[in-house]
Amino acid sequence: MSIDLDHIRQQISSTDKDLLQLLATRRQLALSVADAKLAQNKPIRDQKREEELLVSLIERGKALGLDAQYVTKIYHVIIEDSVLQQQAKVQGQLNGNNGPVCRVAFLGRQGSYSYWATQKYFTRRAEKLIEIGCDSFNEIVQAVETGHADYAVLPIENTSSGSINEVYDLLQHTRLSIVGELTHPIEHCLLGVEGTELSKIRQICAHPQVIAQCSNYLQGLSNVKIEYCDASSDAFERVRKAQDKSVVAIGGEEGGKLYGLAVLGRGLANQKDNVSRFIVVARKAINVAKAIPAKTTFIMYTGQQPGALVDALTVLKQHGISMGKLESRPIPGNPWEEMFYVDVFANLGDYAMTRALDELNRITRFVKVLGCYPSEDISPTIVNADAS
Repeated sequence: MSIDLDHIRQQISSTDKDLLQLLATRRQLALSVADAKLAQNKPIRDQKREEELLVSLIERGKALGLDAQYVTKIYHVIIEDSVLQQQAKVQGQLNGNNGPVCRVAFLGRQGSYSYWATQKYFTRRAEKLIEIGCDSFNEIVQAVETGHADYAVLPIENTSSGSINEVYDLLQHTRLSIVGELTHPIEHCLLGVEGTELSKIRQICAHPQVIAQCSNYLQGLSNVKIEYCDASSDAFERVRKAQDKSVVAIGGEEGGKLYGLAVLGRGLANQKDNVSRFIVVARKAINVAKAIPAKTTFIMYTGQQPGALVDALTVLKQHGISMGKLESRPIPGNPWEEMFYVDVFANLGDYAMTRALDELNRITRFVKVLGCYPSEDISPTIVNADAS
């Protein structure tokens, strides 16, 4: 008996269409849940409910021949989307900043990693996005400071190459406030003109951060020149214009395709799980709803007296405030002295955070709050599949 492959594919396409419609319906229901939770003064995320849901779904999946890992992986993505959609809706209602049009400045042009991060973040927050591509971090910040953009998206750290010091230094001197964050997975690919042979590559174009994140791969190459670019989109454009099979770029596959480039190799980063964290800044600070987990970022100068940093961190501990990150940066004009950037899991409106900042102002030489914003650290709820 012959198998009609086209008919089967048509059935798959029809099923996929139904799945998309169901996912859209589920998202709308999740947004309605946000309204109900606010009315009842409940937190947006309910991990006990998530655990019960996952256990139930795993059991149902088993009855349909679907293994637990498959079901769990799919629903972790769905649950994360639901939480982030609800948070965005609640924040928009609280701050009135979910306007129909957002002007957003970011590094590079269409196809850069910052471009995709911008799309990802503002899809939940604006009906229309006006993209303002920039050639430097300083230009991005100036675009918001001068009112040419409403927001800016800036990469702040990467799991492979670490902190982006230039961005930290800019935060020290700007009046802009951090109003959001997001993480975005990064997969570096080698991209070039169709038919390019790896053995004939003589020039690689990439952003300095990308080069740092792929240093192990690049060290294994010989007779290859590294060309530094302002952004991954700049690297793609150079390769497209060159139309030279000896010139390639390193960047994201989706971005490269926008410039007509073919993937020549994948998985170039030093670390397999390569993730960048971005922050969103604006001229006006925001309030974070109590129903949403919040982060507060501030900088402080403790001075050089012995034990000064320990004393400052002890204040946070005494008030039950968990620290997510501590980053030191030199103070220009003050040799051997450092400013500390601190991320804490706390809402600026909480009494404990207010008291802690008051105490820090008394025992340090300088404290500046850079922003309080919703935390997008949506750790997946883990259940024991065997227990279901």
